[in-house]
Amino acid sequence: MGYGRFDREKSQQTRHAPRAMKRAVFLDRDGVVIQQWEGKYLDDPEGVELLPGAAEAIRRLREAGFLVVMVTNQAGIGHGHLAEDTLGEIHARLQELLSRKGTKLDGIYYCPHTPEDVCPCRKPAPGMLLRAAEELGIDLSRSYMVGDMTTDIEAGKRAGCFSILVRTGFGGSDGRSDSEPDAVCDDLPSAVDFILKREALGDR
Repeated sequence: MGYGRFDREKSQQTRHAPRAMKRAVFLDRDGVVIQQWEGKYLDDPEGVELLPGAAEAIRRLREAGFLVVMVTNQAGIGHGHLAEDTLGEIHARLQELLSRKGTKLDGIYYCPHTPEDVCPCRKPAPGMLLRAAEELGIDLSRSYMVGDMTTDIEAGKRAGCFSILVRTGFGGSDGRSDSEPDAVCDDLPSAVDFILKREALGDR
């Protein structure tokens, strides 16, 4: 596969999406929206636990006119530790929990490959963001990437987004990339505060 794969349901919903250019906030999954899993790979839908304030933060972004799109590396599939059907159930559970809080993700893109595959969709490569931009009509130059790993930051910068590192999850301690974030925030809610203030001031 050349680019990141994504949930089949979302594929059907966006296949004929209008081409108007929109702003988006791309979010990493683990350590940004949900709690880090105790094991190496989250393989149980019941293990999905939203981080404090995450649902409210996503709701605020969507109310401000942003698309909110998750982009997540899922090498567990490539390594044979996680089935794609299980990942679909995990993401359905995530959307269910967000729905209970009055919000949702506008798209979920994932890369099933291992680092050894050297594919263009696995972060720090920007493939998932580029595919989402093409399919959802996103202006990457007006968009943001929020993540807890340096690979998230590099992917965002390579896609042309303003990139924000959060101190939750790995908090940038992975050391896999030398890319410097454009901003650092404590968590997703504070990153949303930053984004909305920056947009209100027209600081671009």
